[in-house]
Amino acid sequence: MSWLILMVVFFLCAFRAVKDKSHTVSVVIPALNEEKTVGSVIEAARKSDMVDEVIVVDDGSTDNTAGAAEDAGATVIRHTSNRGKGAALKTGFKHSRGDIVVFVDADLENMTTEKIERMIKPIITGRADLTKTRFRRKAGRVTELTAKPLLKFFFPEIKFEQPLSGQFAAKRSALEKMKFEEDYGVDVGIVLDADVLGLTVREVDIGNIHHDMASLKDLNVVANEVVRTIVDRALEYGRITMMDSMGKSIRMCILGLSLTTLGVFSIFFIRAIPAVLGVIISLTGFIMAVYYFLRLIRRSIYVFRRSAGKLQTVRSFIYMHFPILISALILIAMISTLLGAVEVDDGKISIEPTSGNLIIWKKSNENRTFDVRGPYRVDSALENENNSIRIPEEAINTLDLNYGDRIFLAGEAYTLNRTREGETNIMRVPSGARNALGLNVGDVIQDGNLRKVFSNVYALRNISDSNLTVYNGIIIQDDDSPGAEVRVYLDDRMVARTTGAMENGTYTVYVDGVAAGRIIFRGKDTDHRIYWGAHVIKIEVRSGAMDDMRFAKSSEGRFLNVWL
Repeated sequence: MSWLILMVVFFLCAFRAVKDKSHTVSVVIPALNEEKTVGSVIEAARKSDMVDEVIVVDDGSTDNTAGAAEDAGATVIRHTSNRGKGAALKTGFKHSRGDIVVFVDADLENMTTEKIERMIKPIITGRADLTKTRFRRKAGRVTELTAKPLLKFFFPEIKFEQPLSGQFAAKRSALEKMKFEEDYGVDVGIVLDADVLGLTVREVDIGNIHHDMASLKDLNVVANEVVRTIVDRALEYGRITMMDSMGKSIRMCILGLSLTTLGVFSIFFIRAIPAVLGVIISLTGFIMAVYYFLRLIRRSIYVFRRSAGKLQTVRSFIYMHFPILISALILIAMISTLLGAVEVDDGKISIEPTSGNLIIWKKSNENRTFDVRGPYRVDSALENENNSIRIPEEAINTLDLNYGDRIFLAGEAYTLNRTREGETNIMRVPSGARNALGLNVGDVIQDGNLRKVFSNVYALRNISDSNLTVYNGIIIQDDDSPGAEVRVYLDDRMVARTTGAMENGTYTVYVDGVAAGRIIFRGKDTDHRIYWGAHVIKIEVRSGAMDDMRFAKSSEGRFLNVWL
């Protein structure tokens, strides 16, 4: 009977060993100038049957830490410079393969295999997702004076005896959800992440440990990094709420400035957001910013008057209000940059940023108040469209032409047509026209440069105000010049009207494609009549207008072509 019991016990032990090895375990040891102790820590880890690999991350050591670790049988990964404990743990975790990862400091003088296995067993048996250690040592000043008070205030549910223990183990699946701080805040950061994620965390007693006492200077660094991590996590996880009126005013003022910036930015650069919505966002944000800024000033004056140390209060205000100042400067820089490109042109205000051109119309007879134009990308013409240029509506408005008008390049006529659906910012230009304009497929033309590209190009535009067809020959210019208004009458009925820059010289009028008369302009108002069969065509020229289109002289093209 006794031999049967022994067989059963032996079978259970073997079964448990097999079950335990269903989990692979990696031990990661961060090390900085620990050549004296790293070997013994590695040896303790390698003696465990549970451990499959040992990785030492040499975090920029200046002694023989790496050599000692390799001699002890560990895989060594080197940082060329000291990057911090958290960075070392992150590197080790990234290069490890285990389902369970154990993190152990390299400076422990009495680390044993049993202590490492105490950290692993609760995870293997399913009693924990993460284990952290507690131990007995001479002092824990950072824990008692900084970590515990802050944790009690922001995370009262965490009641570990030693929340800053550098030794812990966890499932890989759990660690992948956590943020590894780069410095000494990594330990408490992982504990806080595990708490918020709802993971099961157990504190394991590993007895006494011995390591060198840190100096007060080093402890100050550790304390700062621990405090920063706890406060950052408290902010991230909503444990801090700024309830004071000044804090709320600061936040709301920044929000208002941000909305204003977003609105202005969307008007010029984000075509998916309607321009009207951008204006609404900007105005809403501006009103909000002004309101809370005034409240902030009022509150600041109250605090300043009650303060004893005026200089320190001013410094505090600078720190507190600095985000508002930066947000305001960003907004001012954006608006001043945009307004720096303002151009007033014949009843419209054009504001040209890098990406697009905002056109604000002042004329009451225009259909729209403003739109955003450009930039335009040049592409090749469609098949069988060698005499057609497909151009976006915004671009043809900038050229002051209409669909159906023709432009002449290198002796060839090209009709301006609408773009295809979905190609709102693409100009399809035949190769002959591209060569004449000096363009290539893929070129991007800003709206403000569009008239420069088409400068000195001759065009025929339809200027009819009636069912009669009247074409006007013009030369596209890049700037305004003194000009004139031209009115065309047929039998005392006005059929067309247009404006353009007009130089002194001779201008030819065609009727039904035949040269029928000439107008000589000398800078003065003039009337001209052409008799064509039973019809009288009267042309009035009134000087004084300014325009960026120049009327074509007789040597350049047809000034007017009236089709009866």
